[in-house]
Amino acid sequence: MKLTRRDLSRLWLPLAAMLALFVAAGLLAWNAHRHAAQAAHERQAAQALRDQTEQRLRQVRSEEQEVKERARLLEQLQASGIAGEERRLDWIELLRDSQRALRLPGMKYEFGAQAPLDAGSAGGPGWFASPLRIQLRLLHENDLLNFLDAIQRQAPAHVIVRRCQLAPAAGQPDGEVASGQLVADCDMQWLTLRPARRLP
Repeated sequence: MKLTRRDLSRLWLPLAAMLALFVAAGLLAWNAHRHAAQAAHERQAAQALRDQTEQRLRQVRSEEQEVKERARLLEQLQASGIAGEERRLDWIELLRDSQRALRLPGMKYEFGAQAPLDAGSAGGPGWFASPLRIQLRLLHENDLLNFLDAIQRQAPAHVIVRRCQLAPAAGQPDGEVASGQLVADCDMQWLTLRPARRLP
């Protein structure tokens, strides 16, 4: 079958319409693809923003929990007397009460000057140590263990025993044995935590 010029003139309009439809379909497909890519990009941006927001929220919750735990710990330390100013009079009373309760024959002690244990930040919380040199007269070794246990459990401070030395008690000048059979010579540190100073 041969196409004549007359047939071509008749087909021109349908061919032009078909070409226009192809161009319109191509434009629609390109536009749909562009909108789909833009929507995907917006979804990714929204997902990234949501992930970032959730991460910040988790971090804030974690920091809030940490602050609560620190506040609870500080309250416990303050209730036990560990946090706050040095309570030397209470410490001395505890030493004497422990000596009487355990019926120790003798006790000599001397607290040194309190000093910062760590540099700490200016105005921030810091540990302070009060050195104690104590000599006890004991009837037997268990007296020392019981005394140290009582001090560490009841002291309104954190007590660290640095050194303890046991030795037989020396005889008195007239040759009699001293009332205690043993002498303990100990060095301790009584630690207190001073909370951060509040700025005016």
